[in-house]
Amino acid sequence: MKHPDSFWQRYRYYLSGIVLLFPLWYFYQALHPQFPAPWPSQQLGPFTIAPMPLNLKPPYIHHDQYLKDFYLAFQQGDVAQIRQGYVNLGPEALPLGQLQQAADGILHGSRHGQHVHAIAPATLDEGDKLWLTIETWEGEILIASWELPVALLTTL
Repeated sequence: MKHPDSFWQRYRYYLSGIVLLFPLWYFYQALHPQFPAPWPSQQLGPFTIAPMPLNLKPPYIHHDQYLKDFYLAFQQGDVAQIRQGYVNLGPEALPLGQLQQAADGILHGSRHGQHVHAIAPATLDEGDKLWLTIETWEGEILIASWELPVALLTTL
């Protein structure tokens, strides 16, 4: 006498097929990312820059340092004029000497835009800002700041 098939035995191939569809969903999400709106642009020396967070999540920890990812769109100015550039979040801009000591917060990318893993505190509060520090090849130090939107602030 044949034993009745269990649920798993009857539907295992169908369930396996459904599992194979999951990569298609993640592939679709990877091809259609959704980002928050860019922040207002500011003139900083010869550059016009508009930052944009890559998400509205709180800062994440990486190698014992909290970071927040941003994209900086250079609407005007040649990024080849930048010797070094750094971004940090907090109540004030970190000194250039302190920023040079670590690999975090460095601008990197192409002439169209720069990506940065901005140095951040564990929680973002009302007094914190986004600070951009740029040094040109002529040695000129340029600093700009943007107010953080409410959606980015950490709620306790």
